[in-house]
Amino acid sequence: MAAIVLSRDVHYFLAVAEHLSFTRAAGALHISQPALSQQVKQLEEGLGVQLFDRSGRTTRLTDAGEVYLQYVRRALLQLREGTRAIHDVSNLASGSVRIAITPTFTSYLVGPVFEAFHGRHPNITVSVREMSQERAEELLLADEVDIGLAFAEVRSPGIAHARLLVETLALVVRRGHPLEKEVSIGLQDLHAETLVLLSAEFATREQIDRFCLQNAINPRIQFEANSISAVIEIVRSTGLSTLLPANIALGYDDLIAIELDTVRLERTAVLIQRRDAYQSAAARAFVEVARQVAREVETATSVRRP
Repeated sequence: MAAIVLSRDVHYFLAVAEHLSFTRAAGALHISQPALSQQVKQLEEGLGVQLFDRSGRTTRLTDAGEVYLQYVRRALLQLREGTRAIHDVSNLASGSVRIAITPTFTSYLVGPVFEAFHGRHPNITVSVREMSQERAEELLLADEVDIGLAFAEVRSPGIAHARLLVETLALVVRRGHPLEKEVSIGLQDLHAETLVLLSAEFATREQIDRFCLQNAINPRIQFEANSISAVIEIVRSTGLSTLLPANIALGYDDLIAIELDTVRLERTAVLIQRRDAYQSAAARAFVEVARQVAREVETATSVRRP
C-alpha cells in the first residue's frame, strides 16, 4: 500500500510532537535540527499560534499544539482510510484484514471462523493478534486493526459493537472428578469447590469475581494462570475444577462442562469496530463469515453432556 503523504511541515510537527525533542525528531527524520526548527516555525507563523513551548529543558506542546495534534491525527486516520478505499478490491480477489481477538475466543471460535473464511476467500491476507479488549479498542481507534472479537462491555464511545453470540461459562472438570456425572450444580456446590482460574488481567476473571460477589459465594482459588491453555492443563492434571466458557470444554474428550443452576453465568460476545470507519470488502466479508459461524456455534454448543 502506498505511504500516507502529509505536507512537510505537518509531518515535521508530528515528529516533534511524538519525540518532544527537536534533536531526537531531527535524528528520526534524518535532517538537521536547524532545518526542522525552521519548518516548524513556518508552520506556527502560518497558523498564527505557538505549537511548542521551548522555554524549558524539555520541549512541550502548548494548549494550541495539543488541539492541533488531535486534528492532525484525526486527518491522518482519514487519509489512511482513503488510501485503503481506493485500493479496495470489491471482488475479493485480493485484499487484507486485521483482526484483534480476546483470549477466550482463541480456544473455540478462531479455528472455525478462519477455516470458513479461508475456504471462501483464500486470497485474502489476514493478520490475527490476541490481546485484551482494552488494547483492542485502543488499536481500533488508532486504525491499527479493522475488527475485534470481544465482549459487550465496550468502554470507548468511539467503538461500535454488534452481537455475535452468547457465551455461557460453566464449571469445567476432568473425567473422574466427583461431580463428573452431574448435569448441573447449584451455587452452594460451586462455593465448596477448589478452583483454577485465569488471573486478574482477563475480562473472564473480572466477570467471575463479580458473579461470586453478587451471589455471596466464595470458592477457594488454589491456582491462577495467565493463559487458558495453562488453566486447562492444570485441571486435566490435578483434578481441580475451573470456570470457563462451556464451548472450550467441548473441544476436549477428557473435560466436562457442568451448567450452573438457578443463576447462569453468561456474557455477550460482539464484533467491535471504530464508529464510522471505512470497512473494506475484506472486512465486510470477514464480518459476514464470523456471524454465520457464530450462529452455528451457538446453536450446536450450548452446555451439553457427552
